[in-house]
Amino acid sequence: MLGAFAILAGACVLSWSGAGITASTGALLIAGACLCWGVDNNATARLSGADPTQITLIKGLVAGTVNLTLALATGASFPPPALLVGALLTGFTGYGASLVLFILGLRALGAARAGAYFSLAPFAGACLAIPLLHEAPTLRLGLAGGLMALGLWLHLTERHEHDHTHDSMEHEHRHTHDAHHQHSHGPNDPTGEPHTHRHQHVALTHRHAHYPDLHHRHTH
Repeated sequence: MLGAFAILAGACVLSWSGAGITASTGALLIAGACLCWGVDNNATARLSGADPTQITLIKGLVAGTVNLTLALATGASFPPPALLVGALLTGFTGYGASLVLFILGLRALGAARAGAYFSLAPFAGACLAIPLLHEAPTLRLGLAGGLMALGLWLHLTERHEHDHTHDSMEHEHRHTHDAHHQHSHGPNDPTGEPHTHRHQHVALTHRHAHYPDLHHRHTH
């Protein structure tokens, strides 16, 4: 929690304009969008064991269809081909590839930590503005970077270890034969590691350092 708050404080410092805090309609809509994003992250984390490319494809088709329909319904028109190609390339990298990697992050880290790391994006954008847009480095940027670095350090150095129980379950995802994947293979299962196939976990109780990843979403 301290790490997440440090990253949040860095984002607040980065976006502070010095003009005070106002609850404008735009700010409330942004806050509502962030709330929906948080709900979506927790829902997607439950699906993160599935193929991230398929999840991204479905979400992209649904979201793209809805947004395109809304745009055309409100009088928008298609841009010139060059801008359309640029928009498609931006969507492929900024949404498609980014979402695939984010789902892998949800699988390995859980929704809270993956979301906290993802919120470092404003700082990365501010740093890129220095060489690309010739922005001047500021004390505010340095302070925000320090707070975000503190939050990231607290997350990366955290050690969470206790006795915990894995319930019996069956699913399919990319894996290696680590401590949680000591299953036997059938004649049609792939060889080599990592590999993907449907497999069953037997009930297991043990103790080791872990994150709330795909196999460690237990209660405390």
